[in-house]
Amino acid sequence: MKDEKSSVENHEEPLEDAVENEETAEQEDSNPVEELSEIEKKDIEIQGLKDKHLRLYSEFDNFRRRTQKEKLELYKTAGEDIFKALLPVMDDFERAKKSMEESNDYDSLKVGVDLIYSKFLHLFKSNDVEPMTDVVGSTFDSEIHEAITQVPAPSEDLKGKVVDVVEQGYTLKDKVIRFAKVVVGQ
Repeated sequence: MKDEKSSVENHEEPLEDAVENEETAEQEDSNPVEELSEIEKKDIEIQGLKDKHLRLYSEFDNFRRRTQKEKLELYKTAGEDIFKALLPVMDDFERAKKSMEESNDYDSLKVGVDLIYSKFLHLFKSNDVEPMTDVVGSTFDSEIHEAITQVPAPSEDLKGKVVDVVEQGYTLKDKVIRFAKVVVGQ
């Protein structure tokens, strides 16, 4: 029994020593900033700022890559909506072509082409594309017209004015997307 009691006492002593060591370690750890020199404090602050800078740089780099990817995807599919809107018009043209091969009724063909044209024009207007109107007789303007040729003016009042339109011009939301190709009187 004595041996057992002495071994229990031996185990209690190291336990008490361990508790005391932990208490002194806690006291030493509780004041590490106070015991650090000014240089060590500044090094810790610099390290924190470097870490913050690195995180912000990484976050910005990820943002830049993400927006670049989104922009590329937008460019790839930018015309998708307009082509989807053009598909019914293409279908109408295919039906008209098939009808031309099967029938010689030109009056119904004319009516069909007129319907396709009006549908196409409606599609343009719904996407804010407008044909230039009142071009013939207007003063030549290089901002909206492209002169194909000049001809002698049929009358004195048509000098420097548009005499004929070879190709219609179009605007998209007041921006010229195709200049009107015109003949100018001189």
